[in-house]
Amino acid sequence: MSSRRAILLLGLPFLAAGCGFRPMHARRGPEEDTRVAAALAAVKVGVIAERQGQLMRRRLEEGLAPMGRGAVTAKYELRVGLGYGVELQGFRRDGFPSRVRFSATSQWLLFDVATPPREITRGTERAFDAYDIPENQFFAADVARESMERQLIEALAHQILEKLAIHFGGTTRFAAPA
Repeated sequence: MSSRRAILLLGLPFLAAGCGFRPMHARRGPEEDTRVAAALAAVKVGVIAERQGQLMRRRLEEGLAPMGRGAVTAKYELRVGLGYGVELQGFRRDGFPSRVRFSATSQWLLFDVATPPREITRGTERAFDAYDIPENQFFAADVARESMERQLIEALAHQILEKLAIHFGGTTRFAAPA
């Protein structure tokens, strides 16, 4: 490797640092972590319909305020919609399905709690998973489906929490709604 190329490769991170670039998973200072955690703890999750919505809401609440909300006043409300699509992917010789693929989509909106509420940000998250339907083992099929649904909820909640953390981390004057 030429010395010119080596110098360019070694100097590239320093050039990127000068333009304000920071890797998403880089360590932040304690004051920035505290500010993002406080903003996340001030998010109230609205009711999400049906059983999977209840599981999603609980997972989001755990992620937003891992130690509980305590005396934190809600400044934001997160509204989440959850939808599923099902695709049969494999079939046995008798025509019954042997593999099912689920796609889960979650559309979410973050509002402030002012009157009237003002939309702050929104997003759409997607997750995919599949499970096999074993022949003549109905209990195993139910366990596989429930496990897959839990994994989809976990993936969607993680994506939403990550987007909210990025939003609050990238905003400097977002502590109080205007």
